[in-house]
Amino acid sequence: MAKVRLIFIGDIVGNPGRRAVRELLPGLREREGAAFVVANGENVAGGKGITKGLALELLAAGVDVLTTGNHVWQKRDVYPFLDSEPRLLRPANYPEGSPGRGHGVYDTPDGVRLGVLNLQGRVFMQPIDCPFRAADALLEGPLAEADLVLCDIHAEATSEKVAMGRYLDGRATLVVGTHTHVQTADECVLPGGTGYITDAGMTGPLESVIGARIDRVLPFMVGRIPRSFDVAKGPVVLQGVVAELDGSSGRTVELRRIRLAEEKK
Repeated sequence: MAKVRLIFIGDIVGNPGRRAVRELLPGLREREGAAFVVANGENVAGGKGITKGLALELLAAGVDVLTTGNHVWQKRDVYPFLDSEPRLLRPANYPEGSPGRGHGVYDTPDGVRLGVLNLQGRVFMQPIDCPFRAADALLEGPLAEADLVLCDIHAEATSEKVAMGRYLDGRATLVVGTHTHVQTADECVLPGGTGYITDAGMTGPLESVIGARIDRVLPFMVGRIPRSFDVAKGPVVLQGVVAELDGSSGRTVELRRIRLAEEKK
């Protein structure tokens, strides 16, 4: 069975992040020979949330599947779209009856079936259902038909993401952390053959505090007076990983960080 080259794009923030995808992804995808692109899109609508229109914009720009996280619920008009669009996922461990779905199985151009699993952590976050048990149920159920499985673990705590990587080692093909917007330098292939990185990073404004305007964040950090964290402007950066996955073994062959920064004008 064929090997699959996959790109995962870290949290896309606001209009700058969407612009980075539109302008930088086509060339990146061609250079890498990537057959499939997955991106976290929970912050594409002004820094928090996602809408139907913006999801369609990213899908048209070359993203094949969108994962999300805790901010997916910010824009209520996306709820019906979560139910109807299989390429837009929300975390699988929200309680039964929540809009949308947390997993999918997709055909790649290489003839390989790729499963995508979206999970959300609980440490320093909402006390929703257990992501570890949700992973067990889906890997033993609907995702068992997939040749490869990518898991986006959207979590605050580094320890929880590392634990998920170890928990799924040998069962998932690739485990990628999202949510903190800071790319980590710990990409590796774990002993069981699972590719892992604690955080894929952020796709959005380069001169910012994890996507927000510096002049908005610093006064809050110093004086603790609440204010809106508007999305920053200026040059953009696209961060994520490129992975080569083996459709026969279900393992990661190679995993590399990517960071494409737009030149300052």
